[in-house]
Amino acid sequence: MVPVQQALAEIRRGAEEILVESELIEKLETGRPLRIKAGFDPTAPDLHLGHTVLLNKLKQFQDLGHEILFLIGDFTGMIGDPTGKNVTRKPLTTEQVQENAKSYQEQVFKILDPDKTTVVFNSHWMNKMSSADMIRLASKHTVARMLERDDFDKRYKGGQPIAIHEFLYPLIQGYDSVELEADVELGGTDQKFNLLMGRELQKAYGKPQQTILTMPILEGLDGVQKMSKSLGNYIGINDSPKDIFGKLMSISDDLMWRYIDLLSFKNLAEIQAWKDEVAGGLNPINIKKDFAEEIVARFHSEHDGQQARQGFENQFKKGQIPDDIEEVKLTVGDAGLGIANILKDAGLTASTSEAYRMIKQGAVKIDSIKIEDRNLVISKGEKHIYQVGKRKFARITTN
Repeated sequence: MVPVQQALAEIRRGAEEILVESELIEKLETGRPLRIKAGFDPTAPDLHLGHTVLLNKLKQFQDLGHEILFLIGDFTGMIGDPTGKNVTRKPLTTEQVQENAKSYQEQVFKILDPDKTTVVFNSHWMNKMSSADMIRLASKHTVARMLERDDFDKRYKGGQPIAIHEFLYPLIQGYDSVELEADVELGGTDQKFNLLMGRELQKAYGKPQQTILTMPILEGLDGVQKMSKSLGNYIGINDSPKDIFGKLMSISDDLMWRYIDLLSFKNLAEIQAWKDEVAGGLNPINIKKDFAEEIVARFHSEHDGQQARQGFENQFKKGQIPDDIEEVKLTVGDAGLGIANILKDAGLTASTSEAYRMIKQGAVKIDSIKIEDRNLVISKGEKHIYQVGKRKFARITTN
């Protein structure tokens, strides 16, 4: 087992808060593998790097020799986590939960070692709970305490409805810790209330109380708002190697260090060496390339990481057009088609308005020549290489 202070340094890395750290130290000092719990409601099965902040911390605990309890909340998923919501969430069906849970498992084992991870479903014990058992569980907490939650408090004061079943969500999440006898539970900073519920219920049921560890919410590529698919500032773990690498290279130098602290598996000494090199004059782009290659290799392969790096360097350092350009055929008719529609239909922009905006910014090229005419019409029978921004290319044939 790793020395306690060394293990503690790894555990603290990137963590927002540890409650109570002295208790965690006592548990580590026993030398026994700790039971580390993290719960996931299978509501959004397509994971992005923001989701992996928590998974990375689980991997660190796993590498330190502890037991990972990956809890899929198939029962709580049918309630819907009210955290951060200003309206009652629509519960998922059993079929939706099962399908999402399957997808979750396929993705998380790109990070966690499946042979050292115990996957559990809270329906295993919740389906056995009688009505009387549920009433006894509900008696362990008060409405006043529930309304201390920021989201519940805002909805109550704002006259927004709060369904009774929503109060059950944190209770059941906390009760999961009772059933699993968790030593430590991990969650995002927005889950602090629910994590503390686990401590309270363990105490109420005469169990040793878990330590809770909260992890920060990762900012997206814009460095401002949290990573989110709906905001378009995300990097999906199932994205192509080229897209993952290119998106990571687009983040600011300052944001790079936060991403490295939360996402890299390099040890603390290696990361400090990187920081020392940059402080000594090394261009941060070199560190960013190493980091981007590491992330691509994690979700694809080492070969893919190396190829993505080489492709990036060919494209941006040497000014070459990439070899693997998508071939697109568009039907434009005898009258031809406007450049904005060409870009949208080829998937190079999300809309014609975005196409016009990119043209105005000078970010659109045809055969490496910048296009400034937003009214340009592409005729039938043409074949060109179109580029939008630094990373989007397509070889488009019109017919």
